[in-house]
Amino acid sequence: MMFLAKIVIILNSCFLMLNCINAQLLQQPQKFTHKDSLRGTYGASRDWWDVQRYDLNVKFNFEDSTISGYNKISFKVLKNGTSLQVDLQEPMIADSFKMHIPNCKVTGAEYAVDYIKDGDAYFLKLDQTVKDEPYSILTIYFHGKPQIAKRPPWDGGLIWKRSADGSPFVSVACQGLGASVWYPVKDHQSDEPDNGASITITYPDSLVGVANGKLIKETKSKGYKTSKWLVSLPINSYNLVPYIGKYAHFNEIYKGEKGNLAMHYWVLKENLEKAKKQFADAPKMMKAFEHWFGAFPFYNDGYKLVEAPHLGMEHQSAIAYGNKYQNGYLGRDLSGTGWGKKWDFIIVHESGHEWFANNITTKDVADMWVHEGFTNYSETLFTDYWFGKKAGNEYCIGTRKGIQNDRPIIGPYNVNKEGSGDMYPKAGNMLHTIRQVINDDEKFRQILRGLNKDFGLKTVTTEQVEKYISKKSKQNFNKVFDQYLRTAQIPVLEYKQDGFKVEYRYTNCIKGFDLPLKINFKGERWIKPTEEWKLLSIYPEGDNSFSVDENFYIKTKKVE
Repeated sequence: MMFLAKIVIILNSCFLMLNCINAQLLQQPQKFTHKDSLRGTYGASRDWWDVQRYDLNVKFNFEDSTISGYNKISFKVLKNGTSLQVDLQEPMIADSFKMHIPNCKVTGAEYAVDYIKDGDAYFLKLDQTVKDEPYSILTIYFHGKPQIAKRPPWDGGLIWKRSADGSPFVSVACQGLGASVWYPVKDHQSDEPDNGASITITYPDSLVGVANGKLIKETKSKGYKTSKWLVSLPINSYNLVPYIGKYAHFNEIYKGEKGNLAMHYWVLKENLEKAKKQFADAPKMMKAFEHWFGAFPFYNDGYKLVEAPHLGMEHQSAIAYGNKYQNGYLGRDLSGTGWGKKWDFIIVHESGHEWFANNITTKDVADMWVHEGFTNYSETLFTDYWFGKKAGNEYCIGTRKGIQNDRPIIGPYNVNKEGSGDMYPKAGNMLHTIRQVINDDEKFRQILRGLNKDFGLKTVTTEQVEKYISKKSKQNFNKVFDQYLRTAQIPVLEYKQDGFKVEYRYTNCIKGFDLPLKINFKGERWIKPTEEWKLLSIYPEGDNSFSVDENFYIKTKKVE
């Protein structure tokens, strides 16, 4: 027994040492490279030109997992620029750059442009003609064997798999990694093509090709099929993706806020019957989210669920689905309450991104909580809509077990770096807390709808979103956002109780933190703690138990 006790002591000491090392590592500043800056900075090679449209054309070669094609980038000149940055990640190769200026009488036809390559960035040398003309078209020819996704969608790239019948099953997942992993593009979230995009894919004619938007043309030639899909509205470059496989198709019309919405479903043939049953959650999702967030943003392009060779992604108007036709998250309830097993997580969560990520997009990935926090909370709102407010509250509170509080939710700017994964459940619980303070669900709903109306089809900063919520709610949430987004500290309400007298204050918080709280102390009442001790005294009669409403994401600590 003494020997075992010594072993336990040694193991505990090692565990404590590892925790200390991990804490020290988390406190160390992150180091970023020149490559990170090239990818994440919206600098002099990017800020003078505005993308109007992408026309992407790609052929998929299944024999050697290579692709080839061209991307035609139409852009508007905003001001004088000395060079133009286009991104294409190695080992992909840009073969040539051709410039065409439609209204210029001097140059006329398409002509070659010289460049300097710096890692994954190509800097084009511009002549005076480009700078003087308001509108130009840059065509980039490319080929190569793109990075293969190791663990899509998180560790992304091209995905080359086979379905159950042995047929090729191919797609792309590249959020964070960037669309430049497979095609040449202005790879920065802040510039979406104002006039949409087309994506034309060529593949063996025994297969079916699906992509964003609407199918406008399909041809066959020499054993290959070419499908052209058109997106009519702005789209983020990481959302523009192909799906190729042995697909079957079915569809329905949803009568929504803006009229008839076409909802299309593309699934592997062997899964058709399962999909017809499981995808009943799609119109239910649409009904709940149009209630909370406003009309679906992409009526012109329609809504699609497309079976993918990975778990799922929010690809605009072509949501990737890989949840194996089961409720929950691959069969699990992330909240642990049972409510998350009553609906398909991927259908609900990834479709929620059509409003937050696709309709409203952040300029910098550091602010990705706007995408993931609101969409995480969409799960709660879906549950609330279909199963009641109590169920929604329980679901949201249950997701707190996934919060790490390892580092701030907002990441470093200009280096293409996300913050903590807490941007999902912690940011969702922050929004739930704000909803409690607003204390008016209709006002909260109108704020969510207003965000999608006023910032729809735009790129935003976190400050814009924060100020909007404070302005529309007529409550100052500055300190709340700073606390939950910019620190890893969870506020603690310390309280001392002497019968029917309670003293309380906040600790483990930023200076000036003043989140109001709903408490239970001889009935429901509101308090507004600060870092200074405050006193609440109640007439001494009846039960004197004290608690904080659990819908507020804070910790409590009774002190003597």
